[in-house]
Amino acid sequence: MREEFEAVCRKYYNRIYLFLLKLCGDKELAEDLTQETFYQTIRSLHRYSGDSDMFTFIASIAKHTYYKYLRKNKQHLKDVSFDVLSEMIPEGVPNDPVYRVERAGETAALRQAIDELPEKYRDVVFYRIYAEMSFAQTADALGITENSAKVIFFRAKKKLSEKIKKGELLL
Repeated sequence: MREEFEAVCRKYYNRIYLFLLKLCGDKELAEDLTQETFYQTIRSLHRYSGDSDMFTFIASIAKHTYYKYLRKNKQHLKDVSFDVLSEMIPEGVPNDPVYRVERAGETAALRQAIDELPEKYRDVVFYRIYAEMSFAQTADALGITENSAKVIFFRAKKKLSEKIKKGELLL
């Protein structure tokens, strides 16, 4: 059993870490939350029925671990650190500091707008964007149909677009 769990950790650790890093924007915190996620996964394995993908199961635990952290600390990490942002900028994008600061502001504004979405919209966006899960995996994690996940994601994008058009979200 121990070897099997270690194999699961090796397989999903980086992906869960990146998911949490995108959520919180802090390397050390993402590392701590990832470790807590895998600890909670060990404690919750008896609930894993095998009906869903293992990553979906662990990502759900990671999301709940992140929410628990936010509730416990009564804060919301909306700023993306400069180091994290520079790692997220794809190759070929200008390395200009002004560009990076503008992108950091855009990222923080978008993140805040996502955080303000109703929970069902926010959860779908988190899984689709931050965990890079398919609609099927997202639906599985949330206990909804794949079609519902697509509709909710479309509506969330529409709500964010409306905020941009109204000038409530400056990108």
